[in-house]
Amino acid sequence: MQSLFQILMLILDVVWFFIIAHVIMSWLINFQVLNLHQQFVAQIWYGLNRILEPLYGPVRRILPPMQGLDLAPLVVLLGVFALRIILINNAPAFY
Repeated sequence: MQSLFQILMLILDVVWFFIIAHVIMSWLINFQVLNLHQQFVAQIWYGLNRILEPLYGPVRRILPPMQGLDLAPLVVLLGVFALRIILINNAPAFY
């Protein structure tokens, strides 16, 4: 059971990393530091979008429109942190 706990924590860590990378990359693209016409940048950007859209989609449907401000990554990050807290607080159940 301990390995199940560690696998779940690893998955949450990877999701956290992908969300942070996606947010930072979106800022760099919007401030024109990165260019989507470069093939490598475009591949990473579209890959992250395809990975994270299943998480962002349901959240975006619930959140009201914010005039260009996307709060879905923040809400998903809060959900990831909440799941980490729940797992850590219930860690003795896995041992």
